[in-house]
Amino acid sequence: MDKKIFGYELVINLYECDIDMISSKKKLQEYVDKLCDLIKMVKYGKTLLPYFGENAAFTKGYTLVQLIETSSITGHFSEFWKTAYINIFSCKAYDHKIARKFTRDFFKAKKIKTKYLIR
Repeated sequence: MDKKIFGYELVINLYECDIDMISSKKKLQEYVDKLCDLIKMVKYGKTLLPYFGENAAFTKGYTLVQLIETSSITGHFSEFWKTAYINIFSCKAYDHKIARKFTRDFFKAKKIKTKYLIR
């Protein structure tokens, strides 16, 4: 039986991010717009960027959801921990190394952990 590839997922954990980047709705929108251009993904609909979890300091922050024609880009941002957790999933192949570097640089993270999955 031939192995079929359904999609590609990059899981990114960023630590010690620039607080101004992860706590700005405008900057998060800029990130997703530039990322989609960079990895040649077509956005499907508007970016969802709710701010919630305000009952506890460690849970409050933005969540990003951007549907793309081939799946989605999601992100969760913690101001308390200065962290970002981003997933880029697409049925269409993309350069995950470029996405990784761009994401780290954009959020000015001092530490990064990633996992690339072929599903």
